[in-house]
Amino acid sequence: MSKKRLQRDEDGSSSQDWRPRKSPSFKSVVLDVMNIQRLQNFMVPVLEPLIRRVVSSSYRSRLVKEEVDSALTRYIICMKRSSVKDIQPSESRSLQLQFLNPISLPVFTGARIEGEGGYNMEVALVDSRSGMVVSHGPGSSVKVEIVVLEGDFEGDERCHWTAEEFKLNVVREREGKKPLLTGDVVSTLREGRGSVGDIFFTDNSSWTRSRKFRLGARLLDDMGDIRVMEARSEPFIVRDHRGELYKKHYPPSLLDQVWRIEKIGKDGAFHRRLKEEGINTVQDFLVLFHLDPTKLRTILGSGMSTKMWEATVDHARTCVVDEKLLLYNTCDNNGVVFDVVGQVKGLLREGIYGSADDLSESEKVEANEMVKKAFADRDKIIPLDDEFQSQEPSSAEIRFCAGTIIIIIIIIIICSSSTRIA
Repeated sequence: MSKKRLQRDEDGSSSQDWRPRKSPSFKSVVLDVMNIQRLQNFMVPVLEPLIRRVVSSSYRSRLVKEEVDSALTRYIICMKRSSVKDIQPSESRSLQLQFLNPISLPVFTGARIEGEGGYNMEVALVDSRSGMVVSHGPGSSVKVEIVVLEGDFEGDERCHWTAEEFKLNVVREREGKKPLLTGDVVSTLREGRGSVGDIFFTDNSSWTRSRKFRLGARLLDDMGDIRVMEARSEPFIVRDHRGELYKKHYPPSLLDQVWRIEKIGKDGAFHRRLKEEGINTVQDFLVLFHLDPTKLRTILGSGMSTKMWEATVDHARTCVVDEKLLLYNTCDNNGVVFDVVGQVKGLLREGIYGSADDLSESEKVEANEMVKKAFADRDKIIPLDDEFQSQEPSSAEIRFCAGTIIIIIIIIIICSSSTRIA
């Protein structure tokens, strides 16, 4: 037994070498190709301009020095001007409060008022001449009250108004009702900015003269002789909370019911037609839109005008799509990479991977047909998200690229020095 083992060692082989090697899976091949291309896409844009700059550095060094001197001069002049402005009395400023973000629509009674994207509303004290937030000095840490204004409150032709005009347009609650605006109606500015807390409407806007409201903001603290113009939002409608059950989502999510998309009413004609075709969620809607928009348009029918169709599609496409990637390969070992709503991300043919932006029109058609087959045969879809989450290079790849770049720079510098000496 020992002689046989010795004989195998002398031959430079082992029992493990006799076992047949496992061929790499199609999924791993696709990932390798995608990673190689991703690395190339990362390095080429970095190296090409770098090499050009280094090669021409001897010529450009004088120009760089001149640019630096010029920039420093401009900076010093700018600082002097800023210093002059800073020492001017604050009374010479034209100050006003401003809402920094628009209100998220629609607004319902009893629902928290938010800014666009679900963020808190923000208010700031701004120098109207420079447009800059007043981050220090008088007014930068004052208290601000949020009020309700008439929707048709405009001011003069320059959108200016007096404190009295603003006060006359503040809307109070109807007789026998709760305060029209409840919650954290007072905010304190910090360095000129403040976040509006949880505020709610208790009544709709249908009973007012314009059937709309605006939000306003005014100072509670006295600033002496300094006039600070109040803030005023854009007009909006406040609906009764009963309608919230049917409201649209901005943006919709993939798993939202399809009637959360604009122009598709719950249990309406469009909703029923989509359900009959198995289109129940926003994700279902987007998949069919990317694979066969003509079929989707036909399902909705002539009752949906072109303008309505565009509004519906535009709203659906605001849906946040996660970064999960999927792979589908055919029997000839070609494959297509796509996302969860059927958008083609790349095509693999004969071991060569091309991203969607690099595909020809015929290749795009081929890739789209493969995605259609994938959704018809979902069992053969392979998720890539566990191994390929991001299009950004990994830290190891970045370190490799950085080392390569440094070596190239050293070589170029040595070559440039040798050329000058010669």
